[in-house]
Amino acid sequence: MYGRLDLSAKVSFWIVLALVVIAILAPEIAPYEPAQEHYDRSLVGPSLQHPLGTDLTGRDILSRMIYGARISLFVGISAVTIAMAIGIPIGSIAGYVGGWTDEVLMRAMDILISFPALVIALALVGTLGASLQNVILVIGVVYSPQYARLIRGEVLSVKEEEYVEAARNTGLSNTKIVTKHVIPNSMAPVLVQATFHVATAILFEASLSFLGLGIQPPTATWGVMIADGRNYLPSEWWISTFPGIAIMIVVLAFNLLGDGLRDEFDPRDETQGGPNT
Repeated sequence: MYGRLDLSAKVSFWIVLALVVIAILAPEIAPYEPAQEHYDRSLVGPSLQHPLGTDLTGRDILSRMIYGARISLFVGISAVTIAMAIGIPIGSIAGYVGGWTDEVLMRAMDILISFPALVIALALVGTLGASLQNVILVIGVVYSPQYARLIRGEVLSVKEEEYVEAARNTGLSNTKIVTKHVIPNSMAPVLVQATFHVATAILFEASLSFLGLGIQPPTATWGVMIADGRNYLPSEWWISTFPGIAIMIVVLAFNLLGDGLRDEFDPRDETQGGPNT
């Protein structure tokens, strides 16, 4: 599959892989502890000792960005996993069963998706409290209706396929048909959407942290770092600029990778084979 991706998707793949490696090896490659304060080095610009400078309390920006990559990746993947865990069963049941079950489940998803995502997130975080776990849960809940709607549409198509009818004729229960045949053959667009949503979840977490309703200091996250430096622009520009650039690059990489995967899995592509049965 990698060989069939376009150049931008391949470059994005390596950027994402680099992010994963940085997140895993953060304790080994970060030159300083992310919360280590050196007041005698406060607001020092980029230098050999601190390549990306320091913040108000003398904490190394590069080290905090490296640890922030771990948080961002964990939030993105975990939130999308929760969204899929909620949305896929709901959408699959609605699409396969149909009738009033479909109406009730999808109208509930429509109500949830009709509210602006950030408004729902702010309300939930305000109720549950600001923490890493709650931010992940909130983002997962906010994105779950999109997975429900997406997989419902796929299930409506897949359940009419001959191999599904053959499975019914063999006496398989509806539960086994859905879990073994319908869902696996409906997942391609869901996985593509998940790639996009990892990017938006990272951006969402940064937005909440910037507003003070996400992950709380002294935990190093890119959103918190941007918020820390907003009062020092433009003189101490490095505090907010480098985390902002990191968010831009990572979000762009996930989006371009998602575009490449979407082109690969596009059902309109006549070179694609049949369903994975």
